[in-house]
Order: sequence, then C-alpha cells, then structure tokens
Amino acid sequence: MSAFTRTLLGEDDGGLVRRSVLPSGLRIVTEAVPTVRSVSIGMWVGVGSVDESPSEAGATHYLEHLLFKGTAKRSVLDISSAIESVGGELNAFTAKEFTCYYARVLDTDLSLAVDVVADMVTSSLIQPDDVESERDVVLEEIAMRDDDPSDAVHDLVSGQMWGDSPLGRSILGTVASITTMTRDTVHAYYRKHYLPRNIVVAAAGNLSHDEVVALVERAFADAGFGVEDDEPARPRIGGSAPVNASGATVLNRPTEQANVVLAVPGLARNDERRFALGVLNAALGGGMSSRLFQEIRERRGLAYSVYSYAAQHASTGMFGVYVGCQPKKIDQVLDLCRSILNDVVTSGITKEELDRGKGQARGGLVLGLEDTSARMSRLAKSELVYDELPSVDELLARVDAVTMDHVRELAESILSASPALAVVGPFDEPARFDTVLT
Repeated sequence: MSAFTRTLLGEDDGGLVRRSVLPSGLRIVTEAVPTVRSVSIGMWVGVGSVDESPSEAGATHYLEHLLFKGTAKRSVLDISSAIESVGGELNAFTAKEFTCYYARVLDTDLSLAVDVVADMVTSSLIQPDDVESERDVVLEEIAMRDDDPSDAVHDLVSGQMWGDSPLGRSILGTVASITTMTRDTVHAYYRKHYLPRNIVVAAAGNLSHDEVVALVERAFADAGFGVEDDEPARPRIGGSAPVNASGATVLNRPTEQANVVLAVPGLARNDERRFALGVLNAALGGGMSSRLFQEIRERRGLAYSVYSYAAQHASTGMFGVYVGCQPKKIDQVLDLCRSILNDVVTSGITKEELDRGKGQARGGLVLGLEDTSARMSRLAKSELVYDELPSVDELLARVDAVTMDHVRELAESILSASPALAVVGPFDEPARFDTVLT
C-alpha cells in the first residue's frame, strides 16, 4: 500500500507544504524552499517527560542521549562524523511533550541525513556499557542545571505550581531516578514509545517531497518499521490538567544574585486566546520597551535581566515573570512586579502597547520563518501538538484581530490568580515572601 499524500499549503500561501502518511502510520511533512541550498530535517517523537511515571523520571531525556551512542550500522563516532564530514549539523532536544532529532545539511546530502537520523531513531542498540557511561553525563547535566540558578529557578517554579505531576517534574529527572534507572527500563521505554504512528518526519528546504518520502520509507522499512498500523496518530491536545498551586518555594544558595520567577496559570497551547496572550506578554515583559523592563531596569536600575514569558502545553500553561536582582532588593522588585501586573488587570494596556505587541508578534512570526530549521519545527508541531497548519497570512490575521478588550479580559482572567513564587538565592524560609503573595 502506498502513502496517502495531500497538499496542505500552496505556493501562494507562502510555501508548498505536502503531507504523506505511510501505512505504518508514520507522517511525513515537507515544505519546499527552492531559494536555499540546504535542508533541515527532523524526526519528532510524540513522547516527552510528561509520559514518564515517577520511577521513569528523566527516561525520555536519558534515551535522547543514548540514541547517539551507536546502532548496528554505525558507531558513536560514525554517527557524528557522517554529518560533520559534509559540513552539516546534528543534534537533539527533549521537551515535556515531544523529543526531536534533527540535522541540517546541504541539499545534496539529504539522503545521508535521512539515513543517519532514521538509523538512530529506529535502531539504537542501547548497550549496557553505554547506559552506564551516559548515566554520568546526564548526572553532570543535572549538576550543571543546579549550578545555574537562572536555569534551576524555572524547574523550581514548575514544581511549585504543578507539584509532583508530570508537568511539575524536571525533564532531566532527579539524581535518584537517573542513578537507579536500568538498561531494561530505558530499552522498554524506547520500544514502547518509538513507534511509527508516534513519529513525524518534517523537512524544509530545497527538496522534493516525493524524494523525501521515498528516502524515509526505505530507511524505516529497513529497520522493520514498515508494518501497517491500524491505530491512528493523534495530536497531543487537551487532557487532564494538573491542579494549580500557589505559594512560595525557596532553594537556598549562597549566590550574589537572587533569581526569581513569579508565575500564574496560563493558557493551553490550542487556546484561541493565545494571540492576545502574545500581545499581553509583549506589553508586560517581552522586550526593552515593556513595562517590566522600563520600570525595573531602566527607571530604577534594580535588575539587569527582567522579562515575562508564556509556557503552553496540551492541557494548561504558565505565565511567568523572571527577575535576577541583588538579594537585598528582592522585596522591592517583587512588590513592583505585583504592582505592574495588578495595574494591567485593573486598567488594561494602552493603544500604543497594543500596536507594539502586535508588531512584535508579526515580526517574530515572519522573521523566524526565514530559517529552514524554524520552518521544519513549525511543520512538525502542526502534526504533533496543534492539529492545524494555518498559513502565515492566517496567523497574521489572528494577531491583527486582537483588541484591547481581548487583552484586558485575558489579563483579568489569568493575572488575578494567586501566584506561585520560586526563589533561588541566600534565603532560608519561604514564609518571608508570604506578604508578597497576598
């Protein structure tokens, strides 16, 4: 049985995007960009840290490391040297809801990139010796996170808001979970989740869709991944959201700077209000012209780094404000953050901020797609977590449709919630921050 293929977007929509589904359930989505001489290809697996049980904490990320360690066809050196010898790039990352293995190469080396990445994804040996040697590497990564307070504070606030739920746990796992994880556990996790119906191959650049399909079909069939699968692929949308918690948590560290995240529950990834959230984020802390930056850094000089951000997942999200400041200034900084957020709740944003926020959203969207890697990521996420691929013009229209009332209503909805607070710095008790949170 041949692949089922259809066109998702035409050239008039900004680029020719085609999608094929193989009988095994494997999905292949490509975008032709004939004006470049490169191709970015990614194999995205619909598994992330949210799929782990407590005893498997960190397994997805651990596995990502191990897939670079060798297959029956290639040693660990063969994998890296194959791509580097043609001037390409090879890497991977683990997120809470998916894992990605990707390469960027010259268009003439597309077949090599497909073969190497598919070999890793489908045929990793996961040898016991490699599991042991990579265990120390992952533990070093956890230690590196712990030594970087600006990194650690983001894991800390997720745990404070979502507790010991899958979303609340760190992608890296814990020292205890990684130390005790066995080769059998990791291998079973690999075989359970790395199935054709759970994989999206996305590619963007100077390519032919039919050629990509043929290359992928051959590479996966050679690995025994060509068997028909009657169970349909499902994008990661909705689901049960974890219970949101407020309050403060403190990680005592003898640092010269306090690292702080003040967060409230945000929006799920497919919430249509996400476009208004982008405008709100720009007004509050999305750049040097934002309220937080102007008030806390420019006018008062209380911090070097201050920004807001939105993290969105299938069932829920988070809106946070990060600040790094001297410990003695933390109370003043937090009071200002709460005051600025409250002012937006009561008074909304200005017309100037609305226009500037829309401009940032439009520019970020269009300029980001100048890169083939960003285009490739957009294709994969449309399959894995969005279940739609609007054209750039459609996205710009959704941004333009945002009004001041939309932003005000959204601010009232999410910024009025009791916040969660995470602090990394020379502090002993979370209770000292109770007055800031009330």
